[in-house]
Amino acid sequence: MQAALKPLRLVKTEPAGELETLFQTHHARVFRTAQRITGSAADAEDVLQNVFLRLVKGQETYDLSKNPEAYLSRAAINASLDLLRSRTRSKSIGLDEADADALAGRTRSPEALHADRELQDLVREAVSRLGKTAGEAFVLRYYEGLDNKEIAVLLETSPLVVGVVLHRARTKLRKEIGHYLEKHHEKE
Repeated sequence: MQAALKPLRLVKTEPAGELETLFQTHHARVFRTAQRITGSAADAEDVLQNVFLRLVKGQETYDLSKNPEAYLSRAAINASLDLLRSRTRSKSIGLDEADADALAGRTRSPEALHADRELQDLVREAVSRLGKTAGEAFVLRYYEGLDNKEIAVLLETSPLVVGVVLHRARTKLRKEIGHYLEKHHEKE
């Protein structure tokens, strides 16, 4: 059961206890969302810190009393996508990816591992290039498993709009990933 929160414009004068309650109630969801998007526990921790630091520093002026879960889910998605966008520019990889590859390497060929990692990176990059609303809707649907009605509540829109946005996002992703798969099969 969530604690009732007064209208919260989280500025530096907010009681620390209220922010702590908000963190204790929602940190696991923010972390899980970020980890699913970034594919890395270390990156998810960074996202979690960034989301709550913005609140502490008063950089966000959203009224969290209405629906803190919706705000924090969207903040986690956007911070994760921002991280992926910046990573695309710097071409770095997380330690978790290297660890997972090392463990999986015992049973899979290096070529298969490389192809899987390449495809995962491609999907993450493609999702990060979706627009703000499309990226949020896609992550909520396919990473968090929410249905269109639940997404509509979180994004404050209608289920019909969510359906259209998701259709367009899938179409765009199919195009981008399809081009990659065609090139990959031509090389073989």
